[in-house]
Amino acid sequence: MEAHNYDYLVVGQGIAGTSLAMHLMDLGKKILIVSDSKSPSSSKVAAGIFNPLTGKKLVKTWLADDLFPYAKGFYADLESRLQAKFVYETPIYRPFRSIAEQNTYLAQTADPKIASYVKQSGDPADLSAYVRADFGGLEVIKAGWIDLPVLLEKSREYFLANDSFLDEAFDINALSVSPQNVFWKGKTFKKVVLCQGFFALENAFFNWLPFAPVKGQILDIETVIPLQNYIVNQGIFTFPINARTSRVGATYSWDPLDWKPTKEATAELKEKLDAMFKIPYQIKSEVAGIRPSVKDRRPLIGVHPEHHNVAIFNGLGTKGVTLAPFFANELVQHLENGKELNPLVNIQRYFSLYFR
Repeated sequence: MEAHNYDYLVVGQGIAGTSLAMHLMDLGKKILIVSDSKSPSSSKVAAGIFNPLTGKKLVKTWLADDLFPYAKGFYADLESRLQAKFVYETPIYRPFRSIAEQNTYLAQTADPKIASYVKQSGDPADLSAYVRADFGGLEVIKAGWIDLPVLLEKSREYFLANDSFLDEAFDINALSVSPQNVFWKGKTFKKVVLCQGFFALENAFFNWLPFAPVKGQILDIETVIPLQNYIVNQGIFTFPINARTSRVGATYSWDPLDWKPTKEATAELKEKLDAMFKIPYQIKSEVAGIRPSVKDRRPLIGVHPEHHNVAIFNGLGTKGVTLAPFFANELVQHLENGKELNPLVNIQRYFSLYFR
């Protein structure tokens, strides 16, 4: 039997591929990550917010009680490993739109499942210098943002230092799979995991899955005064990334699905920001990305229906920084130890689409 050069080939170094690779390395696996650092990626332009209470109805994020503690530990360990700062725990301030909304939200916070994610004591946040908040607001805790460009760059340097990274576009046509081995460009692997985000639609292994990609755009703005260390969320989000620069987002659009910012998306964000902000600002930059979302809003994780050594880790959508660490561990435990995957994320739920 031919010896394997590597245990795993990991394709893509966004937040999914990076999280997966780190978990595999922690188990002593020999891996090779193939990713083109110049290629567009949703992880590179995502705001990286983690938020336990979402939506107009203040719904607790799916699996929050499992996802958030795991992610906190993972990112803390990763900061230490990479000797870099990229985690910013930042409360979320949600201005009430009306007295009715104020009453509804305050009633909801009595629910013990939600109460632990809401500030219950101390002085209320006062952002009145720049936010329109005539009815006050709700402060969500255990939230924040991940500086994904820093995390990805420092992780890539770490993988390179460990001879585990190849900076090039992945050629799917060079991949061949047998029952015992995975071959790619003269190298032999036990398994391959495709973490390609939107680009998964371009390969025949998993393009039958029901991806529902969504384009999003964000802005960086410069304000005339420094903003307080809060993520403000009211239809859009904004948060300071340094003394005078803040990030604003995000839009949702489906046509065209490309990586180019548009005047229409900028105008949409500007209109919503003007309704929320009292102060002038300047737009400094605009970026767009394509979120690898799924029709049922759950990740796509698991093993190919016919090739037991080909797996996917994808479909993290808008909550990638929260979902990636926990489900990277779940997938690794599945691949290495046979642990059952949550059926709500396992691609087995869509096998009928492959065999029809």
